[in-house]
Amino acid sequence: MHSRTSDRPEGAQLSESARDGLKIVIVGGFGVGKTTMVRSVSEIRPLSTEETMTQAGVGIDDASQVQDKTTTTVAFDFGRISLDEQMVLYLFGAPGQERFWFLWDRLFMGTLGAVVLVDTNRLSDSWYAIDRLEHHGTPFIVARNNFGEPKHTLEEVRAALDLPADIPIVDCDARERDSSKAVLVALARHLYSLSTSPSTSSSTFSSAPSSAAQESTA
Repeated sequence: MHSRTSDRPEGAQLSESARDGLKIVIVGGFGVGKTTMVRSVSEIRPLSTEETMTQAGVGIDDASQVQDKTTTTVAFDFGRISLDEQMVLYLFGAPGQERFWFLWDRLFMGTLGAVVLVDTNRLSDSWYAIDRLEHHGTPFIVARNNFGEPKHTLEEVRAALDLPADIPIVDCDARERDSSKAVLVALARHLYSLSTSPSTSSSTFSSAPSSAAQESTA
């Protein structure tokens, strides 16, 4: 999948006034659209570690559900969004294949929150991501990458993933910049609600984006 957008400025530079960097990780199964989401929403040309899939991966990577996929992320994808003149959001897309899962714990270090991108045809591919995020205590939301007419409602997805009611589930098209931005806004609102909850330690989310930053057009 490739981004349908090309309206970001080429060679965009980090503002000299930027002081704060917030880290977000996009996780999910193999071929679910993580690289596509980073590409679609980043204001800079994203760093990608995609490599061509070869016969060496046959029998190791299950590509039966993504037969048109010819490349795969072997480390991570990286993109950036300026929320305002002083706050920058850094996006990291995690590799989806099981053989690269050992990288995830490192990627989760210093992460403010995460997006679990899911394909409803392969929901079981998301279980490991959710398990690791819960293990690390990392707040997250779930985004259904809509590849066409959805076969299940969002509440059916919630039930299948056994998610509590307080974890948001949203629909998206990872190819579309505005749709991917809406996912990040939903995550920011979730983090903000956690940071203002009386039952949540304020120190845990001391770097949570302000409500103004949530509405940034990036």
